[in-house]
Amino acid sequence: MVTLFDIISIASFIGLVIAFFFWTERDNRTLLHFVISGAVFAIANQVGNSGQTIFASILLIAGIAYAIVIAWRPAS
Repeated sequence: MVTLFDIISIASFIGLVIAFFFWTERDNRTLLHFVISGAVFAIANQVGNSGQTIFASILLIAGIAYAIVIAWRPAS
């Protein structure tokens, strides 16, 4: 079954991988934050496939925003 949420979630996962390898220092702390975003994408996909599109959209936007904030934060 291919839905809009499947496509957006997979694209977001691919974006996380690209961001991790190209725009971060590849440390464990950043990886764990990206795992949180990945979990949010997986939950949003399941919620969206079950028919709750508004809640799934909010989760996707929150996961993407969190990943952007983590990728752009200065190295400590």
